[in-house]
Amino acid sequence: MASAEPNRGGEPEVEGDFWAQLGPVVKRDPALKLLSPVSGLEPLTWSDDHRLAASTSSSVSLMELVPDLQSAGPDLVLHRTHIPLHQSAYELQVGPEDKVRNAKEKLEKSDDAAVRQVFMMDRIMNPQAGPLQGVKYTSWSPLGCDVNGRCLLACLTLDCRLTIHSSHKRLQWTQLLDLTELYGEMLKSRNYSVQNEDVSQPSLDDPGELQRRYRMQTPVRMEWSSLCNTQQVQSNNECKDIGTVLLAVLMENGDLVVWQFRLPMQGKSSVVSCNTIKSGVSSPSVLAWWEYEHGGRKMSGLIVGSSVGPVKILPVNLKAVKGYFTLRQPVVLWQETDQIPVHNIKCISLYHPHQKCNCSLVVAARGSYVFWCLLLISKAGLNVHNSHVTGLHSMPIMSMSTSRNGGSIFTCSMDGTVKKLTPVFTDVAVVFKQQEIALPEGVVGRRIHGISVSPNGAYLALASTEGLTNGFHPVSRSYQVQFITLKTPDEAAAELLESQQQSLYRQTDLLDLVRWRVLKDKRIPPFLQDEIDDKVHTSGSTYLWRFKLFLLRILYQSMQKAPVEARWKPSHQDSKVFLGYEEVGGEEGEHGEGSQVAEASGLEESKQKEAEGEFSEEQINEITAWIEEVESHLTREHMKRVLGEVYLHTLITENTCIPTKGLCDFLSNDPTNEDRAAKVLIGHIMKKMNKQTFPEHCILCKDILPFTDRKQAVCSNGHMWLRCVRSYQVCQNVTYRRCLLQDSIASVPQPEDPDWVKKILQGPCTFCDSPLL
Repeated sequence: MASAEPNRGGEPEVEGDFWAQLGPVVKRDPALKLLSPVSGLEPLTWSDDHRLAASTSSSVSLMELVPDLQSAGPDLVLHRTHIPLHQSAYELQVGPEDKVRNAKEKLEKSDDAAVRQVFMMDRIMNPQAGPLQGVKYTSWSPLGCDVNGRCLLACLTLDCRLTIHSSHKRLQWTQLLDLTELYGEMLKSRNYSVQNEDVSQPSLDDPGELQRRYRMQTPVRMEWSSLCNTQQVQSNNECKDIGTVLLAVLMENGDLVVWQFRLPMQGKSSVVSCNTIKSGVSSPSVLAWWEYEHGGRKMSGLIVGSSVGPVKILPVNLKAVKGYFTLRQPVVLWQETDQIPVHNIKCISLYHPHQKCNCSLVVAARGSYVFWCLLLISKAGLNVHNSHVTGLHSMPIMSMSTSRNGGSIFTCSMDGTVKKLTPVFTDVAVVFKQQEIALPEGVVGRRIHGISVSPNGAYLALASTEGLTNGFHPVSRSYQVQFITLKTPDEAAAELLESQQQSLYRQTDLLDLVRWRVLKDKRIPPFLQDEIDDKVHTSGSTYLWRFKLFLLRILYQSMQKAPVEARWKPSHQDSKVFLGYEEVGGEEGEHGEGSQVAEASGLEESKQKEAEGEFSEEQINEITAWIEEVESHLTREHMKRVLGEVYLHTLITENTCIPTKGLCDFLSNDPTNEDRAAKVLIGHIMKKMNKQTFPEHCILCKDILPFTDRKQAVCSNGHMWLRCVRSYQVCQNVTYRRCLLQDSIASVPQPEDPDWVKKILQGPCTFCDSPLL
């Protein structure tokens, strides 16, 4: 791995100085321009699968960070798409159309000016005054909620339409559910009563009743919970664990509507239950899930903040949720009605080094302050410590985001100042270390509308526009999403080496920082190279082998020559130019001086190539051989796991879609395979197969497809088929799945496949951990 590095003399010291002088905060290109102005409360939200949603007045703009293995450019690779808003404004259903129309006419012509003015100014009850357009809030679900195991997006528009979207196809979004419409139908079926009671409701002639029906359907915020399991009784009276997820929706009247969905979510059939909880909070403004783990038990609740000040945690009682516990009664975190609105709430799970236990840190943006509350369970019960962090900003906090690793909190105000708060535990509570982020050139001085931290804290995304120029506002504004780094590539590499997640895909933001350095330096950092070479042989972790493969592929891309012209452009050179060069070369060959000039120019050219870091053919071939060796190792390890599943789930000779005999022969004929356990497993499987082979056949000519290559199969008539990276069966169907990084392909699970085969096919790519779409 080290021998492919070019000899550059003293260049490594220069490179080290370059990265040291660069610092952790660097602006990354490109900055993405938004076609519409940003809108909503928190315009930027980053998902666990590294997709960034930007709320605008016309759509939800989506950007996916991809550590591209095919590109040699050091810039960020972002795949863009968007979810357009509905053209027609949505109107809540609160009763029969004729009665609603008559009630609105009475309000519009009311003699009471106060009643009439409130109705005319309310653009939800009276959309004729001009419907609101834009996105109010977006929220990402945890990983594993859609059919591909990725995140779902809940989108709330300013006209109160709450929808859930999924991208089960590449860069194509589909609306799965319209929860506003579904909840409206549920309320209509029970006569707009919160509980399932046949209680007569007041007439719509009462303005208060009309307003109540609107407020009970107007969402303010929504948040997803973590994944949980529900026990479902089967037809044979056995209990089966079904994966579920909860979505809590805070309504304008203070109601909490908790939806429970079966995973993977595919539409209305995935709705398990819908429960409504009275919060008792007046003027609710913000919502967050409180999740706490103590003594192996997970506790949950809902944190509700008010626009007049109070913050409290409410218990959520749900039946048939496995391992789910909640509070016995509400816990008040802040009870003063000080008229300081709560803008945003985040809940961070941390480990208390002094108390030697887990704790929960709740932070909330209130005006220009940050309210914090530390909760931990001891023998005395639930301990609550709270206070405020003051002196952060001179203007109200516009946006707040938290990093999961280390619990760092980032806040920004409208004047463009970004602050970082780092919690430091004391014996009693916690204190915060304040630090102002020195924004790089191109970002400093801009007006910031929202920020969001990537899942592993590698990047900070900012939605910004032009600031003041000589004290004047710009005539026109252009909105951009910019990216700055929060960690150095060396810090990212160290985290990847010591990571407990064992998944490259979940650490895409850290991988991109390492990719940036390898492409910039055209070599793997020496400390990283030594560490990973040592660990892959001592630990044998396939995660580290995949990380090594990623580094080698990026290094191989850095070795490639960048095309002088765009590949799609035709060449305008004709044959006369080349003939002219040949004639000149021939004339110079006739004279001694010409040959000396050619030798000198050739020497200068070789020196220039060495200085520019160009690689020889031998170095490129050596890296290619390294890549092939690592891929072969990962293939062998996965083949062993597949054969282990075959042995565990087949009691007799069975013809499955997995080419068992071919896998056994491929591993047995591999001279590098010295795993005794694998040889014993192959012997048991061959004995169970009882000399039956179950070969694969070409669907075009019915000829046998031999298992001689891990990537493809070719029959005697020359028909070539690619093999599935998960099960190694031949992909002969019209449809198949492709790795996110275009690394490999996989078969689509069929209904007749047993559950253990479907489980194998649903896994990620063997080489890069990316999902197969």
